[in-house]
Amino acid sequence: MPELPEVETVMRGLAARLEGHVIRRAELRRADLRTPVPEGFAARLTGAHVLGFRRRGKYILMRLSGGDSMLLHLGMSGRIAISRLTDRPPLPVPHEHLVLETEDGWRIALVDPRRFGMVDLVPTAAEDSHRLLRDLGPEPLGPDFTPETLSATLAGKRTPIKAALLDQGVVAGLGNIYVCEALFRAEISPLRMAATVPGARAARLVAAIRAVLTEAIAAGGSSLRDYAQPNGELGYFQHAWKVYGRAGEPCERCPGPPACAGITRVVQSGRSTFYCRRTQR
Repeated sequence: MPELPEVETVMRGLAARLEGHVIRRAELRRADLRTPVPEGFAARLTGAHVLGFRRRGKYILMRLSGGDSMLLHLGMSGRIAISRLTDRPPLPVPHEHLVLETEDGWRIALVDPRRFGMVDLVPTAAEDSHRLLRDLGPEPLGPDFTPETLSATLAGKRTPIKAALLDQGVVAGLGNIYVCEALFRAEISPLRMAATVPGARAARLVAAIRAVLTEAIAAGGSSLRDYAQPNGELGYFQHAWKVYGRAGEPCERCPGPPACAGITRVVQSGRSTFYCRRTQR
């Protein structure tokens, strides 16, 4: 599933083509995505002026002149394809569920083979009250995500720190890849109980999360399975991974065997976790 850096990259690609422009035509080809699409969805988008964009966790909000915001989640396999209308293929593209056309000649399509993505409409003034957004934690790159707020949230939490960080109510937008990478940078074991992290460890962790997300956004995200940027290019942060997907490989901080056997993979809550046993405590 695309995580915060991939969603941020997609949002910026959408903003570059849609913000300040009019949706000349909207076509909804399937209404049975992960959640039912509202009645009259395409009609409410057609003719709307796109005022701006906002990301909340792994969700994208496109604000429209009629007072609505289109809520978008890419799910497991969803992606956005942007092209010129003049480059439109002669035959329908498989798994295109939503197509937007702008007055200046751009075509934006939601492609989602597994249909785990979703779109919805919410009043712009009530975005944060939407059932999918109201319980989200602070944005990890925002001013509310501090060592103090993270420490307060983790205090007394009897669950491994990795599981806590994947809880979208603790911090919004993090997923398996970037939690593994941030914990490595902060030298914190993913197996450590969350309740033992507040204080100095939380300060290291907040700094590491901010750093890894910022670098990943600059790299266009990590291309894994279905993800590509809206312009079709792959992200390349996967080439900077320190631990994720590197089980058995040497740890860059360690001298090698016998002191360190390399990156270890374990399974936590059904997900692969990658870390260095020697340096992450």
